[in-house]
Amino acid sequence: MSTMTLSPTPTITSAVRLTRRGRLVVFAAGLLVVLALGVLWGSGSVATERPGTPESTLVVQVEPGDTLYDLAASITTEGDVNAMVERIEDLNRLDSAVLYAGQKLRVPTS
Repeated sequence: MSTMTLSPTPTITSAVRLTRRGRLVVFAAGLLVVLALGVLWGSGSVATERPGTPESTLVVQVEPGDTLYDLAASITTEGDVNAMVERIEDLNRLDSAVLYAGQKLRVPTS
């Protein structure tokens, strides 16, 4: 019978140490990579060179007792009053459907 003996082999460790300047270089390189990726992802903008045409609107002054729904119902031609209410809210950047007497609103003409 044969005997096999294992002897520990010397391990060679190679430690990589970064100096302060090396850490700064690694950080700057990582920052440049992130910046380059941001520029690449941001270049897919939806903006065009041609200006758009604004929606034709009419300015209406709110009278006492007027509601947004009544105002939308009086100018809508298609019958979908709720959609017109949303368009008026979007045009005027309204947070709610509360109107005040004397308030001026832009309403779509079409």
